[in-house]
Amino acid sequence: MVCQHDGDPMIIIPAIDLKEGQCVRLRQGRMEDDTVFSTDPVAVAADWVRQGARRLHLVDLDGAFAGEPRNAGVVRAITERFPDLPVQIGGGIRSAETAQAYVDAGVEFVIIGTLAVQDPAFVTRLCEQMPGHVIVGLDARNGFVATDGWATESSVQAIDLAREFEGAGVSAIVYTDISRDGMMQGVNVEATSQLADAISIPVIASGGVTTIDDIKQLSAANNGGISGAIVGRALYEKTVDLADAQALADQLAQKPAGNA
Repeated sequence: MVCQHDGDPMIIIPAIDLKEGQCVRLRQGRMEDDTVFSTDPVAVAADWVRQGARRLHLVDLDGAFAGEPRNAGVVRAITERFPDLPVQIGGGIRSAETAQAYVDAGVEFVIIGTLAVQDPAFVTRLCEQMPGHVIVGLDARNGFVATDGWATESSVQAIDLAREFEGAGVSAIVYTDISRDGMMQGVNVEATSQLADAISIPVIASGGVTTIDDIKQLSAANNGGISGAIVGRALYEKTVDLADAQALADQLAQKPAGNA
């Protein structure tokens, strides 16, 4: 479980986005606007582990658009290489069978995005089937949730949908501001904090972390509700150092509220 209590540090979670078996980063979720950072995602995972990663965030980008896994072999290779490291995976998980297959392959958390919008009851059933293993991914553009690899914008407000999962057994909400994702323009601290304040489910910030100051701002706004921050392009382009970011989050968690 991703339980967050007062004094718990926010964890920094490196992102490994998978496209055609490679580690890439997109800008604002556009598949045609990608940067390949490595052809060996397992080696990338090993590097983050070496730098002290406490969890990895994997995304099957091809699967998000296809509606079913496309990079499951790479995911399994990572979980087999690092069996004690919690891994969360999103992208193309549209059935209980797919979710169970990932958990059986050593994944700790499956992230449900599109189906969380289209069929919220599915999330509740999945939480009952595999308690402690389900995360909801809310990817928002201007506050409205987008689905199908961010290609489709819904009429559902992120905060309203998040509230539907209170009491369902969801381990965390991954909240992504699409407009910031991969753009190196800073994280949307305000929107992330508003979501965390509106629900009791821990929130993991995603999209836009660019410098160590973003980590500082998220930690300062934490109040126990923001349990983690997913960092992608900033780590690959070395504007954020993983070890330094985690050390800062750990340090700030020890300070009394208001002194961060």
